[in-house]
Amino acid sequence: MQTTTLGRGGPVVSRAGLGLMGMSGIYGEADDQESLATIRAAVDAGITLLDTGDFYGMGHNELLLRDALRRGIPRDGVFIQVKFGGQRDPSGAFIGHDASPAAVKNSLAYTLTRLGTDYVDLYQPARLDPHVPIEDTVGAIADMIKAGYVRHVGLSEMGADTIRRAHAVHPIAALQIEYSLMSRGIEAEILPAVRELGIAVTAYGILSRGLLSSGTARLAPGDPRTRFPRFSGGNHARNLELLAALEAIAEEHETSAAQLAIAWVASRGDDIIPLIGTKRRDRLAEALKALDLTLSADDLAAIEAAVPADAVAGDRYDRAQMASLDAER
Repeated sequence: MQTTTLGRGGPVVSRAGLGLMGMSGIYGEADDQESLATIRAAVDAGITLLDTGDFYGMGHNELLLRDALRRGIPRDGVFIQVKFGGQRDPSGAFIGHDASPAAVKNSLAYTLTRLGTDYVDLYQPARLDPHVPIEDTVGAIADMIKAGYVRHVGLSEMGADTIRRAHAVHPIAALQIEYSLMSRGIEAEILPAVRELGIAVTAYGILSRGLLSSGTARLAPGDPRTRFPRFSGGNHARNLELLAALEAIAEEHETSAAQLAIAWVASRGDDIIPLIGTKRRDRLAEALKALDLTLSADDLAAIEAAVPADAVAGDRYDRAQMASLDAER
């Protein structure tokens, strides 16, 4: 596994990370033992960056990672980044977001307890809290860095102006945001801003929640992804046509559409770190092979022509969520 730095002069991490969200029921039930084996397999393959959130499964995700650490994964051998701020009720419904200074410190205390560690490598608000200036949120994380509980500050789904304001308070190591062949909105303003400031991108949704993978793009009855616009009605049918075009290129290269999509994200620069979101070892193994693909400029152009950004049907979230995203303003 190759390595890169998380931001200009930042900590060294693996060229790809493992996203743990799916291990806590976000896209259907997961098997804890298979999830633990997947984390182990990722670390054995050289992945050091592990991405979790305190609201994934209402703490379940962090407890799962704690169990993985207790099974022989050295704490100092991995880079754990944690998102916070999402609020959920006992049914699992999202009911708000809190990134106030008090919430920063309170949430971190619970995270450290669940993880069974005395620090996290990177701490990041999952969304911009519209009621709290970003300067206050970042300032509170900076306090936790001074106290030794956090090593680096990150942001998630925030726009260029907010990123600049946050970076003025404390250096930001990474921005976590959706980026894939089907989600290229960051290229206009956000990506130039973070590159100017020396901030890395940890890219989630690299397969557009499975739309860019032949094995997961078609929906089974009751698939929870039907709540996303790109999986609804005519949008889904149109997006499957784009997948078919990508599959044709993949066949020529004797690889899979998913591997091409991952390789495309990795090709966008060493400062863009794809997060492989999976709960199964076989999916992880397939994804890791994408990092070994060598694609020419012509190959990359053909891939982009197969899945033009302006041909994707539907937004990445529903209207209300899109309106709440600072990155989409």
